[in-house]
Amino acid sequence: MFEKILLAADGSDHALHATQIAAELARNPNAKELRVVVAYDMIPPYFGEPNMQIAIDARMEEAKAVLQKTIEAIGEIPCEIHTELIEGSAAEAIIDVANTRKSNVIVMGSRGLGKLAGLLLGSTSQKVVSHAPCPVLITR
Repeated sequence: MFEKILLAADGSDHALHATQIAAELARNPNAKELRVVVAYDMIPPYFGEPNMQIAIDARMEEAKAVLQKTIEAIGEIPCEIHTELIEGSAAEAIIDVANTRKSNVIVMGSRGLGKLAGLLLGSTSQKVVSHAPCPVLITR
């Protein structure tokens, strides 16, 4: 069905459910790759040193922990797993990776850990659905 699956992960309960669904899609014989994307917020430049580097390191460690938890939740799958940690807006990162890597489907949770929440969907999922180059599967 889908050869290139992109999974957006942020460590939320909805993202963990999306992980289970993406893993099932990746177990399909047609699947060639599952790409996991974790985006983390940029650090404002006014932090200054050494605070800026401390904040960057903390966000990177948090993103790595989310990625590790997601990889463990995926389990064994027959296709390749690729990972990307990206600094910046989650929605923009997901859309950029989907475009660059020619993803066939994006799998993500309906609500993540973001500070802003939409009425029915989280603000990130709303943006991705509006601008994605491929189908988007939103999980609850």
